[in-house]
Amino acid sequence: MPQPLDYLKETPSQTAGPYVHIGLAPGAAGFDIYARELGWDIAGPEAPGDRIRVEGLVHDGTGAPVKDVLIEVWQADANGIYPHPEDPRAQDVAKGFRGWGRVITDFDTGLWGFDTVKPGPVKGRNGRMQAPHVSLWIVARGINLGLNTRIYFADEEQANAADPVLNLIEQQHRRATLLARREMRDGKPLYRFDIHLQGDNETVFLDI
Repeated sequence: MPQPLDYLKETPSQTAGPYVHIGLAPGAAGFDIYARELGWDIAGPEAPGDRIRVEGLVHDGTGAPVKDVLIEVWQADANGIYPHPEDPRAQDVAKGFRGWGRVITDFDTGLWGFDTVKPGPVKGRNGRMQAPHVSLWIVARGINLGLNTRIYFADEEQANAADPVLNLIEQQHRRATLLARREMRDGKPLYRFDIHLQGDNETVFLDI
């Protein structure tokens, strides 16, 4: 008689690459499948708010840039509203705002980036306000399970000081790994956020 599923052996683990781009970002892998690549438009052209760009590198344990990373992005609009049915204000989300995106690193430089609007503060599950942030899910060759982290904005000092997730991180220098620094490029705001997979400056990853 066949054994119950509970008795089946676990299959070997498998990393996400090196073919992750073919399935999730085919245009970047040279496959002209879609007229418009899924996940490139996060905010839409009509969403109000502070238009920003976020850029960075993903570093491995030696400090070298990882050049085959895929990152998925989730965020609220400028008023802190998610376009999701679990958000009670979802019907009031900004027109055309998707709140989700998918980006990959440049195969030559390792640089990744996306354009969006700066999110507003959002209410957490326990009713406490969370500082403006962007949630990331990171996959790449050599990573067995996708890594979850957040981008907070260094110029939101007051909101960051009260954020319940940041306050779970006891060491101040570890909190800093989740802060994107604002600068200007060609008169437009840019937030720099580098991700370190290992090492002394390892980014805080979240167990969710």
